[in-house]
Amino acid sequence: MSFIQLSLTLILIGVAAGIVSTVGGLASLVSYPALLALGLPPVTANVTNTAGLIFTGVGASLASRKELKHQKRELITLLPLTLIGCIVGALLLFKIPAETFQKIVPFFILSAGILILLPRHLQVGQPAKWQVSLAWLGVFLVGIYSGYFGAASGVLMLSLLSVISQAPFQEYNATKNLTMGLANCIATLVYALQTTIIGALSCPLESAF
Repeated sequence: MSFIQLSLTLILIGVAAGIVSTVGGLASLVSYPALLALGLPPVTANVTNTAGLIFTGVGASLASRKELKHQKRELITLLPLTLIGCIVGALLLFKIPAETFQKIVPFFILSAGILILLPRHLQVGQPAKWQVSLAWLGVFLVGIYSGYFGAASGVLMLSLLSVISQAPFQEYNATKNLTMGLANCIATLVYALQTTIIGALSCPLESAF
């Protein structure tokens, strides 16, 4: 496959993944298997995929600036928890053997697919304190997961924020967009310090997401 053909293929993959992301936040369910089909090793495909998601997070955050104005207080706690977890997860990607990653990722993808099919219930009433505390722990764990693999991490974060936040859906969805966008940026930075990110593959994805 020539460079031009590869670039066009990646752009098409990015467009398809972007559509899925808009509908359900599961871009990785399209882009990651497609990168594997192109012959990339599992860890390289994961790194390339995460790097390709950066512009999606930037665009979603910029579009949510109005809603984010009311979320500063929650972001003070949410961002450090998520981003520290993300760094841990990104480092684990290179500490855990690639063979292990290859074996467990199909279960992540299957779980993510099932998760998006489940009905989402908005939080009704005031949650108990233990529920909120558990949700904050979940935020840290989602941060780890987003740094390690991340498919459907946005959906998971949205579910947690429905418990933590008393704001309208539009506002905590904006919080999710910013948080997961920054998590992708941090994960990509950690990846870049650990391995080589193939820009010729991630850039076409970025242009289409």
